[in-house]
Amino acid sequence: MGLSINQNIAAVNSYRNLSNTQNDMSKSLEKLSSGFRINRAADDAAGLAISEGLRSQVGGLKVAARNAQDGISVVQTAEGALTEVHAILQRVRDLAVQGANDSNNDKARANIKTESDSLVSELDRIAKSTNFNGTNLLDGSAPSLKFQVGADGDANSQIAVSLSGANVSAISQNLSGGNLQTTGTSFAIADIATVAGVMNFTTEKDGVKSTITTGDLGTAGSYDSVEKLAEALRKDQAFASNFTVSVNKDANGAGTGITVSAINGGTLTNVDNATAGTGLGAGLAGTALTGGIKFDTAENAQASIKLIDSEIEKVSTARAELGANQNRLEHTIKNINVAVENLSASESRIRDTDMADEMVNFTKNQILSQAGTAMLAQANQIPQGVLSLLR
Repeated sequence: MGLSINQNIAAVNSYRNLSNTQNDMSKSLEKLSSGFRINRAADDAAGLAISEGLRSQVGGLKVAARNAQDGISVVQTAEGALTEVHAILQRVRDLAVQGANDSNNDKARANIKTESDSLVSELDRIAKSTNFNGTNLLDGSAPSLKFQVGADGDANSQIAVSLSGANVSAISQNLSGGNLQTTGTSFAIADIATVAGVMNFTTEKDGVKSTITTGDLGTAGSYDSVEKLAEALRKDQAFASNFTVSVNKDANGAGTGITVSAINGGTLTNVDNATAGTGLGAGLAGTALTGGIKFDTAENAQASIKLIDSEIEKVSTARAELGANQNRLEHTIKNINVAVENLSASESRIRDTDMADEMVNFTKNQILSQAGTAMLAQANQIPQGVLSLLR
C-alpha cells in the first residue's frame, strides 16, 4: 500500500473497530446496570413478546391469589355467623321438645313461645347484619358470589361460591311468619265412610307441587269417625314422613274433621280418594296457621320440631358447602403460588441478564476498547513519516 496522507486507512479501520467495541461495551453496561438482558425490542424481539406475556400472567396470578384470600375471608365470615345460627336453632328445637310435653300449662307454653320468638328475632338480625365489605351474606340478596382466581378472562378463572343455602332470613321467616303452613281439610262422616284404597295429598312449596300417596287404607266403611282416619294416616309410613295430622273437635269434643300439616312447610292444595272423590267433604276449607312454630298444643310442638329439624339440616348443608369452598380456595392459592414461581422463573430465563456471562463480555470489550484506542493513536502517527521525506 502506498504512503499517503489524504486517506489514513489504518486509522479509519482502527476507528471503526473501536466504535463497534464501544457500542458493545455500552450495551453490556446497560445490561449489567439494569439486570435485564432485554431492555428494548431490538435486543430480542421474540423474547420481549414472550416475556411480556409471562409478566402479565405473573402479575394477574398475584392479584388472583389475593382475590382467593378475600374469598376465604368471605366464606369464614358467613360460616362463622352460621355457627351461631346453628346454636340458636338447637336451642329453639329444645324448646319445641319441651313444649310437646303436656305437663306444661298454658302459661308455661306461653313462656316457651316468648323465648322462641326472641331467638327467631335474633336470627333475623344476624341475617341482616352479617356482611363483608357492605355485601350482605345471609339475607338472600347475594345468592352467589364469584371470585376471580385466575389471570385470564374465561370461566375457568372464576370460582362461584353459593350462598343460597345460607339464607337465614328465609329460615327466620319460616319459623316466625306463618310458614308452619297447614291447610285444614274437613271431612263429613258420610264422606269418611266411603274412603277406600289410597289417598293422595298434594302440596305446593316455592312454586313446586308434589303429591304423596298413602298405602292401602282398606275398604269403604272402614272408618266411621275422623279419629279412626287420623290414626290410620299416622300409621302410614308415606304419610307420616311428610305430614302430621290432628283431629278438629267441636265444643262438645266430637271430631269434626282433621288438620293435615306438611312437614316441609308447604301448603296442602288438594286431597283426593278414588271412592270419596276429590276435595273430600267441605274440601280444603282450612287456612294457614299464623305465627310460625307453635307450642300451644303437643301436636303443634311436634310439627314445630320437624320444621326446625328441616331448617337445621339446611344450615348444616350450607356450612358443609362453605367449608368445602374454603378448602377449595386454599388449594387454589397453593396452586397459584406454584404457578407464579414457575412462570417467574420462565420469564427470568428469557429476560434477565446472566451477570457472570455479561461481565465476561464487558471485560473483553473493555480490553478491546483500550487496545483500539492505543492502535488508533498509533495509526494517526503513520502520516508523520511523510515529513521525513520532505526534509
